[in-house]
Amino acid sequence: MQPPLAPIVLISGPSGSGKSTLIAEAIKRSPRQLHLAVSLTTRNKRPNEIEGVHYHFCSREEFEKAIANDELLEYAIVHRVHYYGTPKKEVDPFREKGIGVILDIDVQGFTQVHPKYPDLYSIFITTPPGEYERRLRARDSDEEEIQRRLKTAEAEFSFASRYNELLINDDVDRATKVLVDRIEELFQARGFHAR
Repeated sequence: MQPPLAPIVLISGPSGSGKSTLIAEAIKRSPRQLHLAVSLTTRNKRPNEIEGVHYHFCSREEFEKAIANDELLEYAIVHRVHYYGTPKKEVDPFREKGIGVILDIDVQGFTQVHPKYPDLYSIFITTPPGEYERRLRARDSDEEEIQRRLKTAEAEFSFASRYNELLINDDVDRATKVLVDRIEELFQARGFHAR
């Protein structure tokens, strides 16, 4: 008999909702082995980034070859410039080894991935009303950029009802605990023993 597949958890939320912090904390605090799927991109590597940790970097030609070979779960062109996508090799082999997979993907990616994994659990991260704009203003003074991000967040939020769960990030410790507990429930529901 084949061992059970570890859970796959897809997390979305507007830029600035704190999802990267929550994911990093959940990976640290969870008693389970978790893998954050590393995206493939055609954009240039920044000085502080490490290949295979922050992203897998490739040429446009290599990315289009990956599309043609059906090697990606989802992909998109961001700001009409660079491709971003999630390689299948970042998901399936880990789940087969009992390692839970977390996907940090936007709502556009969610609509592509969700039909491929009926057992996927999806969480939309948001902030209390008014908090999102306050955070944006605290980290950016460019009004045009703030308005663009607010408009994008509004469009993303219209997808929130399609997710299994809406998680309000009003307190990092509390929200991390909710996330870790949910992941543990998913493991146990699949027949993995309690930790």
